[in-house]
Amino acid sequence: MPVYEPVESPDETTVFPYHDLTAPTTADVYRARKRIEASLPRTPLVRSEPFSAAFDADVYLKREDTLPTGAFKVRGGMNLVSGIDESFADPGLIAASTGNHGQSVAYAGREFGVPTTIVVPEDANPSKVTAMERLGADVRQHGDEFDEARKLAESLAIEEGYRYVHSANEPDLIAGVATAGLEVVEDLPEIDYLFCPVGGGSSASGYSLTVGRLTDATVVGAQSEAAPAMYRAWEEGSLEPHDRMETFAEGISTRAPFALTTEILREHLDEFRLVSDAALREGIRDFFAEETIVAEGASAASLAAMRGMADELTGRTVVLPISGRNMDPERLLSILK
Repeated sequence: MPVYEPVESPDETTVFPYHDLTAPTTADVYRARKRIEASLPRTPLVRSEPFSAAFDADVYLKREDTLPTGAFKVRGGMNLVSGIDESFADPGLIAASTGNHGQSVAYAGREFGVPTTIVVPEDANPSKVTAMERLGADVRQHGDEFDEARKLAESLAIEEGYRYVHSANEPDLIAGVATAGLEVVEDLPEIDYLFCPVGGGSSASGYSLTVGRLTDATVVGAQSEAAPAMYRAWEEGSLEPHDRMETFAEGISTRAPFALTTEILREHLDEFRLVSDAALREGIRDFFAEETIVAEGASAASLAAMRGMADELTGRTVVLPISGRNMDPERLLSILK
């Protein structure tokens, strides 16, 4: 079994020799679709009557919450693990996650017969932890937040020889995620705006490389102002960890920006908005009340950003991905009340 030592990293995270920090091409995205289309269903793109009326626009929902793990990230996991080096079949994969990335890796590991270990924060969403365990992952809880869990996962990758599946510095992961953008372009090529959440940046990178390149649409990223690490990285080019990481929305709760997605977003993302956690809660309530959709805080970030640009959206065609549905039931009930 080969032993991989870390190499110099452009950001605060650990990378190994097998981590390629080159952005995927459009051709890479099409290759990713060939790999995963037999395993994952195409997700619906449906017009939302309530939100179309509210914004006086044609608003479409990209229902990534209908994927097997309930979130978009499984696209990336399936593409990456489908081409994993056979030398990692015995030690398996390791990842750090607040939930959806871990489910993606666990799902792909099960599908391709590769063992998985996922390190999560100690207060991780219990529903997501249970889902990962049901998929066969060895889930280890460590630290108060994602970055503490990440550091343990990186240490274990060094000590045990696991293949470390980085949250964002993985072109195959981004290419897989970007297949959602190909579907949007094929179903609705005349699009004016697409709003997407930004945590680690893989989703926004994927849409920027597809919808942003293949159409005239404006791609807008959205992040909580309570965890603005990637926003600062996009605006200033700084890859330094941010001192603020207080959002309740675990899907976008990152402190350290990632090099590869920052590079892609700085080149291709058209706009980036910060929104309040109060607006995230409002969005979660509106998704449930208007569309009977259980949407995570990340999806609500996109809706909040739309509200901030409402005057620009009148008469336009807008796509809003529902990035995930994996809300902790107790938190959901609390927000709905």
